Amino acid sequence: MFSALTFNMQNGQIWDEGNPDEAPVNLDATVAFLREQDADVLFLQEVEQGFEGGHQIQPPPNFEYLRSQFPAYNAVFGYPVPNPLELPFGLGLAIFSKTPLQNFFRFDLPPGEVTFEFGGIERKPSHRLLIGVETEIEGRTLNLLNTHLQAFFMINASSDRFCTQRNLVEEKLRHEGGATLLAGDFNCAPGESLIDQFAAAGYSPSQTKEVTWRRKPFVVDHIFFNKHLRLERCEVVETSASDHHAVRSEFSFV
Repeated sequence: MFSALTFNMQNGQIWDEGNPDEAPVNLDATVAFLREQDADVLFLQEVEQGFEGGHQIQPPPNFEYLRSQFPAYNAVFGYPVPNPLELPFGLGLAIFSKTPLQNFFRFDLPPGEVTFEFGGIERKPSHRLLIGVETEIEGRTLNLLNTHLQAFFMINASSDRFCTQRNLVEEKLRHEGGATLLAGDFNCAPGESLIDQFAAAGYSPSQTKEVTWRRKPFVVDHIFFNKHLRLERCEVVETSASDHHAVRSEFSFV
């Protein structure tokens, strides 16, 4: 068996129930939590801080710090396409693995054609990102995909209506051969049809019952797997190192 963990780390900002938006950043809390889990594969979302104007720091400081703290892991990272009207929240994806990684790719997910107001400015959503890489476990090739989709429910819209990002991810899933994991923060509200959509492409979520986000009682974080893998166990791991909990799953090859 091997273990995988998906975690929206909220760029290292810890959870403060009384003042969640102003809670401090503590990357060491992120590191401590990830070390406790000791997963073979880590899928991380919102690794870096977003900035007004779309500035992206190079090299990505949080990712580089995590790499320094997990020298036994191999890692890849991707920023989304910059948005001049970026919101000051987390962005950027990383995959860490105890096994070597190869054939890294990044796939742009364009935003929906919708506008909304934030901070007194009319904005358009940012591009999102799907990253992927291959590894080998127990002599078997495993495809690792990580994404973070737009939270349309936060701007009074729905991913069922603005489904371009979901459709592009589904298309990539249908073209993946062999054992594949897709993890991430999918930002789907209750009643939206993402789970059914990916099921039609041959992918099952490791769990759909336990809430993974503190701000709303939503199950937004998932690890999807296909028929080449068997789910052995799964748990939602509660943590105060982010406004998200983590999903940890263990798999074997069929």
